[in-house]
Amino acid sequence: MEIQKLYDLDDIEFEDIAIGLVRLAKDIPAHEFFYKINQTNNLSFSRKKDLVFHGGYYDYFFPRYEAYHKFSKTCFTFISNKSSESKQKKIQTELFTEEENIKFLLNNQVDVEYILHSSEQFPDFSVILLPENLVFPIQDYTLSSEEELYQIIQYYE
Repeated sequence: MEIQKLYDLDDIEFEDIAIGLVRLAKDIPAHEFFYKINQTNNLSFSRKKDLVFHGGYYDYFFPRYEAYHKFSKTCFTFISNKSSESKQKKIQTELFTEEENIKFLLNNQVDVEYILHSSEQFPDFSVILLPENLVFPIQDYTLSSEEELYQIIQYYE
């Protein structure tokens, strides 16, 4: 008896993910930044288990902060774009490796401090009031399914 395939993974189209890029105007610690956001929004962003990226030579850890917005019934997640720590797995023996002890999730956006992600397919980041004089306006950004960060966000969702 032949087993019928319900779907073919090659034929599935993955939808892009809308994220927000958050750039800070001042260099402040994360706990102070989220304290001000929580105070301004009546939200309770709290630190969650770090997002872990496994490289060839290092494991990278990216802090995550999450809160639930009751009015819009949406979960918002801030992910640090820059790794907070890295643990070396093996010694680099090659002369020119592209892996260092610091990693950015968005290599082409190193000036971005946080990546803002929502549980909604079409997120409305305007419901989060950002502290004045601390943050530039949130920049909308679309991740395609081919990008490395897309797979990471899907895994942690």
